[in-house]
Amino acid sequence: MDKDPFTGRIIGCAIAVHRALGPGLLESAYQQCLAHELHRKGVPFQKEHPMPLEYKGIHLNCGYRIDFLVDGQVVVELKSVDNLLPVHYSQILTYMKLADVPTGLLINFNVTKLANGIERLKL
Repeated sequence: MDKDPFTGRIIGCAIAVHRALGPGLLESAYQQCLAHELHRKGVPFQKEHPMPLEYKGIHLNCGYRIDFLVDGQVVVELKSVDNLLPVHYSQILTYMKLADVPTGLLINFNVTKLANGIERLKL
């Protein structure tokens, strides 16, 4: 997949967080630190963006939240797990479809080198 400068900025912020903290923390710690880093770099984002669900004309408030919606263009889903599983990919792809956002980043902070924990996805 082609790399683009916008997702590159997000990844740069995630790498800065990972370099400072390393692996092994809870996802919530990485989320707070990534929010700080994105803000410092002037990257517009919404943290824990609500994801309502529409089903056959019925509005369902199921409490789904996207970790980050960056500039309305990129869904960023964070993990801190031993291995990314198919369900993690399904989750972000579903969020991307529901939000009508064609680009996603799935970032697993529980790796020695963050580059090995980043997946770019396109719809």
